[in-house]
Amino acid sequence: MERELEGQASVLRISVTSPVGRTLIRQYGVYAVPTFLVFDGNGQAVYIQAGLPDRKAIVETIARLNPNTR
Repeated sequence: MERELEGQASVLRISVTSPVGRTLIRQYGVYAVPTFLVFDGNGQAVYIQAGLPDRKAIVETIARLNPNTR
């Protein structure tokens, strides 16, 4: 997915066992691995999905946030 979104969004992988990961688990109610989150330009989570990624939904969400994406 990183290659598909190159130039359109920053993609981060965060381990749930890291200090940052443990904080995010509490903050966003993550209950399954993997969980995918998309944030808007203000840092608000606008998409949260547990389980295997719905690539189409993620790409469409990012496209709505940035209409200049390809």
